[in-house]
Amino acid sequence: GICPHLPTTEFADVTAEMYPPQTKLYYECDPGYDRKAGAYLGIQCKSEHQGAVWKYELFICFDKKNLSSTDPTMDLELTQKPEREPRSPAPQKQEVLSESKRKDFCGPPMTIPHASIRLPQHHYVGQVLHFKCQAGYDKRPPTSGSTTCKEMNGKIFWTPLDMRCTNDS
Repeated sequence: GICPHLPTTEFADVTAEMYPPQTKLYYECDPGYDRKAGAYLGIQCKSEHQGAVWKYELFICFDKKNLSSTDPTMDLELTQKPEREPRSPAPQKQEVLSESKRKDFCGPPMTIPHASIRLPQHHYVGQVLHFKCQAGYDKRPPTSGSTTCKEMNGKIFWTPLDMRCTNDS
């Protein structure tokens, strides 16, 4: 199921380490870079028999000032599978995912030169998001926290996030 709108937390950065199947993410070229014509920005987490994997299309960001750049290293084929090594856990406390559970989720998407990932518009049940206060707004603990999208008795909700980012002393 689709999760309700994410509760907004001002002055916090949001990250995720795992994404449930159906999640769509979109790349964005950095300022000063443009995407190759016809390049699709989206990737999607799909559930397959060996586990969840990202489905990629060829996506390239090139330097606008250097349009004639036919840099062969930029034409990397995105058919390689993201490495399936278990990532070292983030320093914050984290639900330990068993190996079988980990396979049901896609890990972080591959990095593409001169591009960044936008958070998805829709989150799906099982998504865990990590919030961390931005520098200068982390005066009062707790300065980081997590929320999980859960389904219980037919209701879909985000678990409470016990943090507030503020720059008052």
